[in-house]
Amino acid sequence: MSDRTLGVLVHGAGWVAGEHIKAFKNNPHTRVVAISSRKVESCRRRAEEAGLEGIAFYTDYEKALAHEGVDIVSVCTPQQHHAENTIAAAEAGKHIVIEKPIANSPEEMRAMLAAVNKARVKTVVSFVLRWNPLFETVKAMIADDALGDIYFTETDYQHDISSWWTGYEDARKKSLGVSAMLVGGCHALDAARWFAEKDPGKAAIPVEVFGYSGGYRKGLEIEYNYFANTWQQAPPLEYDDLEVVLVRYSNGAMSKVSVNFGCVMPYTFPIEVFGTRGSIRDNRVWSHKFPGQKNWVTIPTILPDSADVSHHPFQGQMNHFVDCILNDRESHCNLADAVHTHAVAFAALRCYETGRPVRLPLPELVEWNE
Repeated sequence: MSDRTLGVLVHGAGWVAGEHIKAFKNNPHTRVVAISSRKVESCRRRAEEAGLEGIAFYTDYEKALAHEGVDIVSVCTPQQHHAENTIAAAEAGKHIVIEKPIANSPEEMRAMLAAVNKARVKTVVSFVLRWNPLFETVKAMIADDALGDIYFTETDYQHDISSWWTGYEDARKKSLGVSAMLVGGCHALDAARWFAEKDPGKAAIPVEVFGYSGGYRKGLEIEYNYFANTWQQAPPLEYDDLEVVLVRYSNGAMSKVSVNFGCVMPYTFPIEVFGTRGSIRDNRVWSHKFPGQKNWVTIPTILPDSADVSHHPFQGQMNHFVDCILNDRESHCNLADAVHTHAVAFAALRCYETGRPVRLPLPELVEWNE
C-alpha cells in the first residue's frame, strides 16, 4: 500500500458532511483540504466542528475542484445535484464518494457511469450500512455457509421522514425527491441485495421487480413528530409514503423490501435472511452450525437501529474506499453496483403505473449490464 496522503474536497456542508469530514480526518492516508457549499458560513461551521484549520472554503464548485491537492471529492449535496456533481468530479479526474440516492433518473445514472468509466476514477456510494457491525457479521456468516444457500431476504426501512429533517423541504417534492424508496428505502433495497448473495464481495443482481405503493400521507398537511410524540402541521409529501416491492435475482433468490414514511413510531430497520440451512432475524441466528440448538443465538453487536448519521459507520466506509484507491481496486459498493439498487426503485415506479412486473436491466441501462 502507498503511504501517500490523499487530499479531500467535501462538497456540500449539511448534516451528513460532518461525518464524512470526521471519517477522512481520522484516516491516516487522507487530509481534508477544502469544503465547498452555497454559503461560506456553512463551510466554516463544519471545519470548526471538526477542528480543521488552514483549509480552503469555496462557494464555486468548479473552483473547488481545481484546488491544488484534491484527489477525492465527497458529494454531500441534496440528491438532485448528485449526478451533475459526480460528472464534474469525474471529468476533473477525482475519485468520488457519492451520497445516496445517487441520481433522480436512469438517464442521470447512465451519464454518471459514462463519465466515471471514461475518467477511470474510483467511486464508492454511501450505502454505509454495509459497514455496520451486524451487517458485517451477517454477511460473513452467509459467506461461511452458516445459512446454506440464500433463497429469500426481507428488509424494511421504517422511518417517519418529515419536517424535523433539514432535507425534508426538497425531499418531499416529487420533482426532487422522486419517491420514498429512492429517498430512504434504497438503503433497504441495498441490504436485501447484499444479503441475497453468498459471495462476500458481491451483492445479488436484480432481474425482475413488482410492487405496490400506497399509505396515507400523500397530500396530507399534518405529520407525526416522533421526537415530540405528537402531530403537527407541515408541508405534505407529494408521493406515496408506503412502497412494498418484490425482487427476483439472477441467482434465483428473492426479496421483499418495504419503505414506510408513515409509521407512527421511532426508526427501525428490521432484516430477515432465510437459507437452506439456517435463518437470521435481526441479530438472532438459527443455524446448522449450532448442533442441538434449542433457542435463537443472539449476536451481541451494534444494530442499524438509529437514523442519526453519527451512528452510521462512515469510518469503515471511508477506510475501505481509501484502501481501494491506494491498492487500485474497485469497491464492492461502487457506482456500477449501486446502479442495480437504484434501478429497482425506478422499476417499481413503472410497475405502479402499469400494474405489471418490470424486467431489469432497464432499457436506458442495457449496455451497462452486458
